[in-house]
Amino acid sequence: MQFSRYFYPKRPSYIASINLTNVWPQESNPQSWHCKCHALPTEPYRASTTVYPVMSFMTLPLLNPSVQYYMSSCLSDGSPVSCLSTEIYSYTEEPEFALNRDYFEEDFRSHVRRRRWIELGQEQQRAYVMRLLDALEVTDRDKRLKVARAILYLAQGVFDECDTDADVIHWSRHNVFLLYDMGIFTALLELLSMEMDNNQACSSAVRKPAISLADSTELRVLLTIMYLMVETIRLQTEDDRPEWRTAREAFKTELGSPLYNGEPFALLLFTMVTKFCSMNAPHFPMKKVLLLLWKTILFTMGGFEELQEMKVRGRERLSLPPLPEDSIKVVRSMRAASPPASAMELIEQQQQAKRGRRSRRPLVKQDSLDTYNERDPFKNDDARDEEEDGEEADSGIEGEVDPLDRDVIIQPPPPPPPLRPPTERASLPKGLPWAPKVREKDIEHFLETSRNKFIGFTLGNDTETLVGLPRPIHESVKTLKQVRRRDLSLIIPPLSSPPLLSIPPSLSLHQDRGEEDVDETPTEILYLGMLPNLSQYVIALLKLLLAAAPTSKAKTDSINILADVLPEEMPITVLQSMKLGIDVNRHKEIIVKAISALLLLLLKHLKLNHIYQFEIVSQHLVFANCIPLILKFFNQNILSYISAKNSICVLDFPHCVVHEMPELTAESLEAGDHNQFCWRNLFSCINLLRILNKLTKWKHSRTMMLVVFKSAPILKRALKVKQATMQLYVLKLLKIQTKYLGRQWRKSNMKTMSAIYQKVRHRLNDDWAYGNDIDARPWDFQAEECALRESIEKFNSRRYDKNQNGEFAPVDNCLQSVLGQRVELPEDFHYSYEMWLEREVFSQPIQWEGLLQ
Repeated sequence: MQFSRYFYPKRPSYIASINLTNVWPQESNPQSWHCKCHALPTEPYRASTTVYPVMSFMTLPLLNPSVQYYMSSCLSDGSPVSCLSTEIYSYTEEPEFALNRDYFEEDFRSHVRRRRWIELGQEQQRAYVMRLLDALEVTDRDKRLKVARAILYLAQGVFDECDTDADVIHWSRHNVFLLYDMGIFTALLELLSMEMDNNQACSSAVRKPAISLADSTELRVLLTIMYLMVETIRLQTEDDRPEWRTAREAFKTELGSPLYNGEPFALLLFTMVTKFCSMNAPHFPMKKVLLLLWKTILFTMGGFEELQEMKVRGRERLSLPPLPEDSIKVVRSMRAASPPASAMELIEQQQQAKRGRRSRRPLVKQDSLDTYNERDPFKNDDARDEEEDGEEADSGIEGEVDPLDRDVIIQPPPPPPPLRPPTERASLPKGLPWAPKVREKDIEHFLETSRNKFIGFTLGNDTETLVGLPRPIHESVKTLKQVRRRDLSLIIPPLSSPPLLSIPPSLSLHQDRGEEDVDETPTEILYLGMLPNLSQYVIALLKLLLAAAPTSKAKTDSINILADVLPEEMPITVLQSMKLGIDVNRHKEIIVKAISALLLLLLKHLKLNHIYQFEIVSQHLVFANCIPLILKFFNQNILSYISAKNSICVLDFPHCVVHEMPELTAESLEAGDHNQFCWRNLFSCINLLRILNKLTKWKHSRTMMLVVFKSAPILKRALKVKQATMQLYVLKLLKIQTKYLGRQWRKSNMKTMSAIYQKVRHRLNDDWAYGNDIDARPWDFQAEECALRESIEKFNSRRYDKNQNGEFAPVDNCLQSVLGQRVELPEDFHYSYEMWLEREVFSQPIQWEGLLQ
């Protein structure tokens, strides 16, 4: 497949960068896509005559499941399920596929003769699964493992009886729903709890100098079956049976409810993570645990599409105006901007200018023309407008080819595409992509400044009284209120606005006493279970993220995340060493992907559920050095990371068990797959940037951490990735710290400033480009975090402290409140009232001197 690198000088540049093509899928049929290697379509495709603007990866839903999850978290358009089950396996586990089949065949032939599984009727299949369920309860550990492998073979789709990948997917879905209906998941959960409490295996793994796949065999089999069940049942398809839809809702409720020893299933997996990071169980297969944990939270709480629907319903319930736009759709329609020129590129351009390379040709290469336009992006705007002859001109930051493009595309360029008629030209969105908005605090600050200037005093938080202010101020306040947007997460009681987050007096007394009515949502149940050990869970996840980061160096005291990827016998040939190296790198990439997606989902759901729940997790992340960890992750050659090819297509499931295995060579392993980008790594980078945005938004102390850690050059290098969504969140991070970087930085980075203006939402009264913000006072930084921490502790004590009637219960010291309480006295109290008064009051000596002291 060729990539066009030419365009006609008199037309705007719509040529995609190296991450995009002008190829559009001919049909949404999963059969036409390489579900094994996340590759481009191998079935006949058609070259589109309509040039699409630089499409972000979200607009290619069938290309990669992670990409589709990123926006919708639910592949409802028929994307191949096999893509989603590929990452649960390591390449070193390939021999176990045949082992699972052999154990199944051995047991199946002893009960059913001369027939295959796919030839049995529904009742016969249910009867055989019941036998397997009974066999899981035997005391012999080896027999249990054989039965578990037979169940895993069923969940994998009885691939030995299938001829195509589609058949494997079909029978995998059929078998998974059958296994859930027969109660296999509950039995597997009991076995998983038993393996977690196996002290003999834990102590043996702690004493071992090197841990391999053999130390976690039982756990890997159990976790793989459970992952396949969760992921398969989670996905909805058009041909789902009614009983499958009912089973999906029941399974979703079961996973999100505290049905497993009084806690949700996700909390059990969090416990496995902390136990692994504390070195008490170094043999736990962390990649499988993290993937299962991520998919469980994604299934029970919902993805980004479900979050958007919850926001819409919540705003309707509170009679709030609808959102001005759908953020997912806006991001999908964005175009990538060209990265700012580096110092080396500027020197190269100056040398070309000295050689006199300013002449234009009728047809020139894309990168050459962009180099010409990069010399002075603001000098020839008028000439460019005249040259366009009434057509829409580019903004000066669009359509340039990333430097990585010159390294990746080494084929000779194809012939130029034919001229398109003007009617087929792609339409560009008019105006800015986001509707501007302001906070209530911004209006209050504007009125405070205006009142001090014109009438000499303020009225606190009053935003309605405009007496004494001139007419232009009235118009300004009216404009601000038109774009005022009240976030749903800040409306739900307690009504608060960051960064103050103080409990308002509007809460009733019974709420302050811990009697608040709370909806038992899956998010609320999970937070309540995580709260006692929340800091341990956060630190454990960040430890794993640090160990899996490509910039991390191996240390003797660091945790070993390769326990479920290293074989018992180390490789002895170059080919085996290359295969293991690819597997290890792929293993780390999947761990980063799972942790980043897990943290982002938690933050988004907790913010929607209650703002204080979001703030406490955010503060734990900040105190655990999450901000420098993410910056360290991006302090690498991010282009190389995103274009890494750590995958072997022919070894991906189910391709490796359905098709004949070709001979692997060192050259084929080094070449990798046909994708020019690793969507998995791009997905991880965007998630980490979004997490960083959520941690620093409206928090000036944390924004100063970005400045102190010199994040600006790191983030500017990330702009070289020409992907609209990633660039958007990089520009957001640059925008919030622009006021602290100084006038010289802003002067020398005008192209970045222009990109911020074009792509990031505008907030009226936000002078981000000038640095005059009143909130930028350094002496408020520590007080801000302390006040936030105090408010969080009050919230948790009020809402979740069940022991407030004990010795340390808060005392109501308000005289009116105490005297106003109605006290129920017994009926015969007035008979003994005088005796009680004599005994308790008059006969007791009072030390008046002690009271005076």
